[in-house]
Amino acid sequence: MTSKPIVGVDVGGTFTDLFLFDPAQNAFRTAKVPSNRGDEAVGFMNGLRALGGPAGFEAIVHGTTVGTNALLERKGAKLGVITTAGFRDVLEMRRRDRPNTWGLWGEFHPVAERDMRIEVPERTLANGTIHTRVDIAAVQDAAHELLSAGAEACAIVFINSYANPANERAAAAAVRAIWPNPHVSVSSEILPEIREFERASTTALNAYLQPVVANYLGKLEGALNQAGFGGRFHIVQSNGGIMSTATARGIPARTALSGPAAGVIAAAAIARAAGFENAITCDLGGTSFDVSLVTGGRMELAAQATIDFGLVIRSPMIEITTIGAGGGSIAHVDRGGLLQVGPESAGSRPGPVCYGQGNTRPTLTDANVVLGRINADRPIGGALSRLDVEGAKAAIAQHVGQPLGLDAMAAAEAIVRVANAKMAGAIRLVSIERGHDPQKFVALPFGGGGALHVGALIKEVGLKAALVPRFPGVTSAIGCVIADVRHDQVRTLNLSLDGLDSAALDARMVEEANSARSVVEAAGLPVARTDIRFELDMHYAGQTHTVGVPLPVHVIGGTTGVSEAIIRSAFEAAYQQAFSRLLPGLPIRIVTLRTAAIGIRPDFDLAALAPAADATLDAAARGARQVWFDGAWHAATVWSRLDLPVGALVHGPAILEQPDATVVVDPDLVARVDRFGNLIIERE
Repeated sequence: MTSKPIVGVDVGGTFTDLFLFDPAQNAFRTAKVPSNRGDEAVGFMNGLRALGGPAGFEAIVHGTTVGTNALLERKGAKLGVITTAGFRDVLEMRRRDRPNTWGLWGEFHPVAERDMRIEVPERTLANGTIHTRVDIAAVQDAAHELLSAGAEACAIVFINSYANPANERAAAAAVRAIWPNPHVSVSSEILPEIREFERASTTALNAYLQPVVANYLGKLEGALNQAGFGGRFHIVQSNGGIMSTATARGIPARTALSGPAAGVIAAAAIARAAGFENAITCDLGGTSFDVSLVTGGRMELAAQATIDFGLVIRSPMIEITTIGAGGGSIAHVDRGGLLQVGPESAGSRPGPVCYGQGNTRPTLTDANVVLGRINADRPIGGALSRLDVEGAKAAIAQHVGQPLGLDAMAAAEAIVRVANAKMAGAIRLVSIERGHDPQKFVALPFGGGGALHVGALIKEVGLKAALVPRFPGVTSAIGCVIADVRHDQVRTLNLSLDGLDSAALDARMVEEANSARSVVEAAGLPVARTDIRFELDMHYAGQTHTVGVPLPVHVIGGTTGVSEAIIRSAFEAAYQQAFSRLLPGLPIRIVTLRTAAIGIRPDFDLAALAPAADATLDAAARGARQVWFDGAWHAATVWSRLDLPVGALVHGPAILEQPDATVVVDPDLVARVDRFGNLIIERE
């Protein structure tokens, strides 16, 4: 570890969460401040100032949702595309899918309008042969035309450039000589991989995000420099690793799930330390509920993600399922008379009705306040001195109770139950529908609201238990601090396994490993070591889809020692696991090589978060208050969660309060404090 403090910053839709770890003192601090939607740098700097910085910090690692929001809200740059003649509509055709499964309705608008997608003469064949040299004059004319039309960024996508990038590189050099900014994305640099739509989409979305992310990072770096920060500033990637801001500017598509990924990183580490290999992470923030699976102690990575319909980014990402059910999600009765919660959110401004900032429509947070589960006199975040319970109750009665014929308390409980049902559905989606038994998993709730609902989720889904982190409200910020440095590269090979030239493949793998390692080293963060992992996308000849085949080889002495026999054995094991059978006699093909360089950060000992040795139940007791469960008021004990000693047992109904979150222990459940200060909630 470094000698100076390192800080993790997670900017969410409602709050900005921070976690500071000081290795010299083996001490930590947390902060939670309101986010400033539209100018996230304000909340970012306010949070750092709350921790006494940033001048004395060694490094700041940031999980950001700026890229995600820009995609979802279609607020990226005005984009121009230069592509091969005959291929301007790839972004629009996609995979011939449609927004709505049933009925021929719905529409899709690519991030680049059709008149902003210009074709030029060039052609590379699938075997890498240059059939038609690129017309540089046409490329220059296209660039001038796009600039005249107001393009702020440019994507260059030529057919089959993964097989031979010569034409694309020549075009890129011509465009960059003309383009007034660095926002030029080239498909052979972003994703040199077969599959035309995925490569075109990833490159276009990368260019679409470049000005947005670059402007945001520039604003943050300017504010940090002005405040005297002289350390390293890094960004969390969607794959669970961190990267330099220079890499983030060049490949902003890799930040698409940056914020949620940081939480999964921390959750996986917390679960492993607590002795749970299988966990379902449940991040309930102000605007969304994000669910991910940890199996065997490892996060699950997907080769690509669809951020919204038609917006496909092909890059390794932690598999995260998101629904619009956060604390700020607005409850309403639809035209069919059904109660809905979300996806529209009140955000941080104006926020829930109980915030008293002008919103009149009830949210999930308002329901929890009315039910007594959130302490109106001690709101998290510190921005408000008290929450308006009566205002929240009146809004629930007007907008939910009256249309449904319910009183305010029944309506508030109905809002919570509908939200719980949506969350349970997301958990079933990542567990049962993928062949996993929920009874073998613990829920790991975090975010400001996750621990409010976890008791209901245990009962509704049939989970083994819940593991509530010591600081659920800043878990994503903790993930920023403990994340490894990572860089992924991909290269299409298109080789037959039979008669494989192992020496040539070995040389390519070593080359890719050295290239990926250099990016990790350039990040400048201290790492204990750098691991190189190789994976091949393979299939039987004639198949369309591939299976990922991890290779049990490493770069030692300038070679990997890869061989046809090693690859065949690894492929058969992966194929057997995926499909429970092999297809003997069919030729096997290697489609793509994936290389990951992972700079392993020094271990962060979660025992640093443990309760003080002199903590006692008497010191943690805060009396009792009435809380609504199952249609009636119950006397719930109230505890200062951070003052509970290791081994303490808290029987439900109970409320455990702390500055960054509130934990609800439902009736018939019991919570136990483990040696790290986590809460393990189980059935009585």
